Amino acid sequence: MQRTFKYRLYPNRKQRETLAAQVDLCRELYNAALQERIASYKTTRKGVTWLEQQAQLPAIKEVRPEFKSVHAHTLQAVLIRLNRAFQNFFRRVKNNETPGFPRFKGRNRFSSLVFTPTAF
Repeated sequence: MQRTFKYRLYPNRKQRETLAAQVDLCRELYNAALQERIASYKTTRKGVTWLEQQAQLPAIKEVRPEFKSVHAHTLQAVLIRLNRAFQNFFRRVKNNETPGFPRFKGRNRFSSLVFTPTAF
């Protein structure tokens, strides 16, 4: 059994700016990972797994140092979130429901972060 705790934060201005920057980076990662999955499927007719994308995170941090400010577990949670969106999409296709392909996220559609206990 897993326990989830949700906390309401009251950050000061600097903390709000830091959190907003991290949310923007996570949104950027989500959109880039989605684009990679779409491009991979169009060219090779095979998808990219979240584990393959997770293995690319250290290289991304080398190329884009600003991603080093976001904890690795938080970035992994973004990829898991995208993977879950694809799992739900394929489940709906299989059950002949309205599929709803995963969308690119704008600023108003991506506003949360996941922090694990080791991310503090």
